[in-house]
Amino acid sequence: MILAVDVQYDNCNGAVAGLAFKNWADAKPDNIYLSKIENAADYIPGQFYKRELPCILKLLSEHHLQPACIVVDGYVFLDGSAKPGLGKHLYDALHGNVKVIGVAKKPFAGISEAYAIYRGRSNKPLYITCAGEALSAAKLSILSMHGMDRMPTLLRKVDQLCRLNVLTYAECMKKL
Repeated sequence: MILAVDVQYDNCNGAVAGLAFKNWADAKPDNIYLSKIENAADYIPGQFYKRELPCILKLLSEHHLQPACIVVDGYVFLDGSAKPGLGKHLYDALHGNVKVIGVAKKPFAGISEAYAIYRGRSNKPLYITCAGEALSAAKLSILSMHGMDRMPTLLRKVDQLCRLNVLTYAECMKKL
């Protein structure tokens, strides 16, 4: 199972969503997972992972998820290879047993073009970083995801679910 995750906050509370799918080219998820977040940690500049990581771990634990790969909104390595970001902290929290691919919409200072991919007709790149997977394979996986836009269909959908703060399975299915 591949799991795309995203987190959204409303003041100190929020929601974390996960879309499970089997193949990178899938247009629709096989399953949707949602968890409420109460009293999320405060955002600390430079330590974004301290707010997001507990939310993702709660989703995995609460729904007994054991994906082979998790796609996060953001970086695994902020510089591409050494400075840990959210994805690297997730990879370590899962004891290196789950591949993690980060898909970032904005460049982090010092990230090279070696991590950039261009999807669809967009002139704006996505930045791909990973742990437990070769960069070339991670880039190919994201490039092969469904959709002709810059952002793959399922990554856009998991983001929308969080933004809507939809917290019931039936309502989520209607939105997809």
